[in-house]
Amino acid sequence: MDHTELLAGREYGMIVDGERVDATAGERFDVTYPYDGTAWASVPEATAEDVDAAVDAARRRFESDDWQDRSATERGQLLFALADEIEAHTEELAHLESLSNGKLIREMRGQVESLPDWYRYYGGLADKVQGDTMPIEQDGFFGYTKPEPYGVVGAITTWNSPLSLATYKIAPAIAAGNTVVLKPSELAPVSAIRLAELALDAGFPPGALNVVTGFAEAGAALAGHEDIDRVALTGGPTAGKAVAKAAAENVVPSTLELGGKSPNIVFPDADLDTAVTGAIKGIFAASGQTCIAGSRLFLHESIADDFLDRLIERTEAISLGDPLDEATEMGPIVSAEQLAGVRDHVDRAVDDGATLLTGGEEREVPDGPFYPPTILGDVTNDMAIAREEVFGPVLAVLTFESEDEVIEKANDSEFGLAAGVWTTDIRRGHRMADQLEAGVVWLNTYRKSSFTMPFGGFKQSGMGVEKGIEAIDEYLQTKSVWVETEGEISDPFRLV
Repeated sequence: MDHTELLAGREYGMIVDGERVDATAGERFDVTYPYDGTAWASVPEATAEDVDAAVDAARRRFESDDWQDRSATERGQLLFALADEIEAHTEELAHLESLSNGKLIREMRGQVESLPDWYRYYGGLADKVQGDTMPIEQDGFFGYTKPEPYGVVGAITTWNSPLSLATYKIAPAIAAGNTVVLKPSELAPVSAIRLAELALDAGFPPGALNVVTGFAEAGAALAGHEDIDRVALTGGPTAGKAVAKAAAENVVPSTLELGGKSPNIVFPDADLDTAVTGAIKGIFAASGQTCIAGSRLFLHESIADDFLDRLIERTEAISLGDPLDEATEMGPIVSAEQLAGVRDHVDRAVDDGATLLTGGEEREVPDGPFYPPTILGDVTNDMAIAREEVFGPVLAVLTFESEDEVIEKANDSEFGLAAGVWTTDIRRGHRMADQLEAGVVWLNTYRKSSFTMPFGGFKQSGMGVEKGIEAIDEYLQTKSVWVETEGEISDPFRLV
C-alpha cells in the first residue's frame, strides 16, 4: 500500500449506534505520524455527552429483542465475519497502526495478520459457554447455574498495540453476549474507528460495537458511567487505579492490564547467543514501548562480561529510522512528551550511579522523537531505573550469584506482569516459574502471545485475565437457579 494516500488529512467520525458521527461540541483533534510529525488524520473530541450517547446505543442494543434472541452461535458467526473483514484489510489496518504510534510496519502487519485467529477463536467459544448442575445435599431440589453477560462493557485501550488490545476485550465480550463501547488512546484512534466500520460491514447490528474518540475526560466519563456494567482497561497503574475507583463507585467490576518492570534472567548454562537475542527482543522490540518489556536484565556474575560484550555489539547495530521502511529495526518514541520521560529516567539513573554502557545521548539518532537503544550497567535494585517503568528502549543490567538471590531481587518490585528465564536446566526452569511473582513466565523465550494462553498481571500490574478461555469468564456473571421437584416446601415456622 502507498502510505502517502493515508497521509492526506482524512477526517474520521466516531461510530455510535451504527452511524459515523462528530462530537456534539464540534471539536476535533489531529492524529500525527511520530516519525515526522505529519498530521495525517483528524477525529472528533468526544465529551461526556458523546459518551452518554454511545453507552445509550449499546444499552438499547443489548436490551433489544434482536440481540437477546440472537443465539450464541449467531454471535460467533458475527466474529467469524469480522475476522474475514480484517483479513481483507490487513495492509490498510497495519499502516493505520504504524502511522499512529510509530511502531514498525512489519510488527503492526504481523499483529493485524494474527487478529482474525483471535476473533475466530472467541467466535468458536461463543456457543461453548455452559452452566453446571449442582449436587444439592437436600432432597427434593435440583440446582443449576447459568452464565449470563453483564450487559454494556466499557473498554479503554492505550496506543502501543491498538487493535490487539481492543481485540482482547471486544472478542470475548461479544462472544459472551455483551455490547461494547470502546475508547481508544487519543494517540492512536483511527484503527479502532476502522475496526468498528468493518464490524458493521460484517453484519454487527448498530450499537453492538461503538467507538468514541477523545482524551482522558472521555475515558473517565466511560469508566464512571452509571449505565456501564463492566470496565476493561489497558494502561498504566495510575490510570488503572483511577478507572477501578470510578467503576467501584457504581459497584462495577473491572479488568485491568497495567504496567510492568519485568525481569529477564540469564543463568550460566543458558545458550548465550539465544539469550542475547531474547534480551534484545525483550526490551528493544517496539522501541521498548510495551508493558511486558524485559527491562531488568539479571545476569549471573560468571557470564556477565561475556554476555554484555555480545549484547552491546548487537545493540549498537540496531538501525533506527522510518517505521514504514521495511528495513528499519527500531522506530521513534510515540511523542515528544514520552521522549522527555525516557531521557529523564536515563539521566536520573546516571546520577544515581548507573553506568551508561551504550546509547543515551552519545549515539546519533535520526531527526524526530528518537531515543537510541540504551544499556545501563552497575544498576542496583533500589535505584529508580530498576523500579519504575520507563516505557522506552532502556535496559537496566543487574548481576546475581545464586537462584535464591535472583528470585529475591526479581520479586522485589511492585509490578508482577512478566518474567523470562534462560537456562538449559529444566528443573531450574520449573523452580523459577514456581517462585517468580509474575502473571506470565517465559522459559528460554520472550514476548510470546497466543489467544489460547491466559494473560494477566500480579500485584500493581493489574487484575483479571485477558486471552485464553479464561478471558470469556471475565465478561460473564453466574446466575444460580433452584428448582423444587417434589411439590412440597418446608414451613418456616416448623423447624424439623
